[in-house]
Amino acid sequence: MTNIYDLNSYDYMLPRERIATHPVSPRDAAKLLVWEQGRAEHKIFADLADYLHEGDVLVVNNSRVIPARLHGVRPSRGGDAPPVNVEILLHRPLGDFSTWRVFARPAKRLRESDLVQFADGVTAEITGRAEEQVTLRFNLAPDAVSDFLHSHGEVPLPPYIERAADTSDAREYQTVYADDNAPGSVAAPTAGLHFTDELLTKLRAKNVTIAEVTLHVGAGTFLSVMTSDIRQHKMHAEWGEVSAATAAIIARAKETGGKIIAVGTTATRLLETAARDTGRITAWSGETDIFITPGFEFCVVDGLVTNFHLPKSTLLMLVSAFMGGVEEMQALYAAAIANAYRFYSYGDACLLTRP
Repeated sequence: MTNIYDLNSYDYMLPRERIATHPVSPRDAAKLLVWEQGRAEHKIFADLADYLHEGDVLVVNNSRVIPARLHGVRPSRGGDAPPVNVEILLHRPLGDFSTWRVFARPAKRLRESDLVQFADGVTAEITGRAEEQVTLRFNLAPDAVSDFLHSHGEVPLPPYIERAADTSDAREYQTVYADDNAPGSVAAPTAGLHFTDELLTKLRAKNVTIAEVTLHVGAGTFLSVMTSDIRQHKMHAEWGEVSAATAAIIARAKETGGKIIAVGTTATRLLETAARDTGRITAWSGETDIFITPGFEFCVVDGLVTNFHLPKSTLLMLVSAFMGGVEEMQALYAAAIANAYRFYSYGDACLLTRP
């Protein structure tokens, strides 16, 4: 019997050529593996509308990806500390857009009170550090930081996409429903990348409600689980919000027999966080560090649209929990590999229903 707490239970072998480095076009031409209790159907993403029905609610994460990668220089401190080129990946804001927790390379060459110089005379002071993460405070107002990022920042493609971001990524690594008023993700909620305006229109025509939540995806989503017993892993925190209007839509659908289909693990984590205390969905906002592993009792989500995730990742553990066990997840992934599905952020997708 599989040990659900053993990190190795969430491993699998993936041929390198199965890692997608570019998206398909159009977006909804990606493959869709529909999986229900060990039975697989091989479709394209545009077929998703065939599996949702009147009264169902599709919950999407409207967070907008920001150009979160910056390059700067830490000036010389003197004879024994020459200038150092620094790469910064913004992780999450602390209070507002002026102060950020960031991943820095090389973090070991930085210390508190150092300044990092960027283009156009912009500087940021290091006000704290912990291992590879440091805290930066920009010499700009919050709105000016946002403008600076859009002028000089780069799209933060995941590390397994081994190429530099190009001009198309600013468009492709963003969902069509990303809200200009909800910037803050440093990684895309990638299950949503497959949606097109045409597919959303088709779903609405079937009286499927599209409900929005916001969860700002942090760079911690790429962090590996380093503990052999997954119960010892500390989950990264991310800020999210379920509005009163969205909570009411979902609650009403649950009462009338509609299914709640979450687009992505981000929406799933947020919805289950909002229902964790009472077992019923309510309006909620704050930071969530919920860690969903096999044995978790889902209160809200009935169906999950998601991509294919990295081995030994917390996202794969969530998928295993949703499918009812590690063995079911391993069967799904074996089917995807055997049928040449494309993996990870720019890859294909699956539609899962809860047992």
